[in-house]
Amino acid sequence: MSDQPLASDSVRSVPKLELPIERFELSCGAVLLVSPRPLSSIAAASVHIRGGPALDPVGREGTAFLAGSLVDQGTARHDEEQLAELLEPEGGEVGGDAAGVSGSIVNERWELLLEALAELVITPAYPSEKVLLHRQRLLDRLLVEEDDPRVRGGLLFRKLVYGDHWLGRAAYGTRASVARIGVRELRAHHKQNWVARRGVIAISGQFDPQDVRRKAERLFARWPAGTPLETTPPRFPPRAVRSGVFHSRRAQVHVYLGHLGVPRSHPDYAALVVMDHVLGTGPGFTNRIARILRDELGLAYSVNASIHSSAGILPGMFTAYIGTSPDKVRTAVEGFRREIARIRSEPVGEEELEVAKSYLVGSFPLGFERAARRAGYMISAEVHRFPDDYLERLLESFAAVTREDVLRVAREHLFPDRCVLAASGPLGKAEVSRLAHAEKR
Repeated sequence: MSDQPLASDSVRSVPKLELPIERFELSCGAVLLVSPRPLSSIAAASVHIRGGPALDPVGREGTAFLAGSLVDQGTARHDEEQLAELLEPEGGEVGGDAAGVSGSIVNERWELLLEALAELVITPAYPSEKVLLHRQRLLDRLLVEEDDPRVRGGLLFRKLVYGDHWLGRAAYGTRASVARIGVRELRAHHKQNWVARRGVIAISGQFDPQDVRRKAERLFARWPAGTPLETTPPRFPPRAVRSGVFHSRRAQVHVYLGHLGVPRSHPDYAALVVMDHVLGTGPGFTNRIARILRDELGLAYSVNASIHSSAGILPGMFTAYIGTSPDKVRTAVEGFRREIARIRSEPVGEEELEVAKSYLVGSFPLGFERAARRAGYMISAEVHRFPDDYLERLLESFAAVTREDVLRVAREHLFPDRCVLAASGPLGKAEVSRLAHAEKR
């Protein structure tokens, strides 16, 4: 799509979506983003730490996941129960993951929420009994997932797409790697990576941004600056036909077909979102894959396809998924390929295009009614370096997508002859390999 200004009649019916953001650089080195929202009853805040699972030590994959998920288990000043006693009477909650920690609270107590987040980020305790308990729970989960065909099929698919890159594995590691992670490893990971110069703090609610800045300056003053995140250009396997199978005696087969996708910053992103809603992610029965494979052919209840949903700083994946019976796998794979080929070879119908665009333009702004969604977007905007008017322009871009745009991006970004195929169920390697190479013949 072009970056040229859009014609007025193309955007006349597009709602205006604005998210005011004030940006501050704190003395500790972190970035603070504040979005004031008049009459808001809830305040939400997040502290994002750049790096995440990419920083896992070799052989201890899952370290970032555990370090984040355990960050709310107590600090140097308060244990987990004391934190709960402070927050819960005010409607507050906090939680962490590999990317940082976030929470929400009644708006009048936003300062308490910010205090709690600063404490968790700067002085987490990682108490040994909590670490052992949560590590064991993760090990138990991983043990169950070793025989879960859908999980194993999805991980196999990621491996086929991304190869040895960290995106090709589960963020929470393996049983072998998690068993090597203890208190010492978590504290070392936190000390090295949870530093201010990798931090982005975002908060949305009813307050004066300058009050938030002054409060944040005091609370995060002791946050060690550390070093900025260093990145290297990613290396992925080329798009090509590859296949794999996780053999399981279950009655259902989980099938994943696709290839390397695009980063979130790609200029075709808006058109790809619309294409996805026509092809495989639209509401109800409006998208082609759900309507044909699920409703007309009766192959499955769960079926979808998307290229935009996993796009991030690094390229995501084009993924077409279906859970079906073993005797329907060939029909399902052929159905995926047929619909991919059709959207690449002929313009979509005017009606289905308008349904997709109307749904996107109407539903997309609704998510920003939630303070947590606003805080999350602010972090995305900072990380991806979106311009100030990005949200407004994105809605206009959805509305401006044409049949020709969908045809072009489908041809440029979908590669039916270079797909990997991962299957999990009562199938053999030779059978899956033949299905994967069928497009070549």
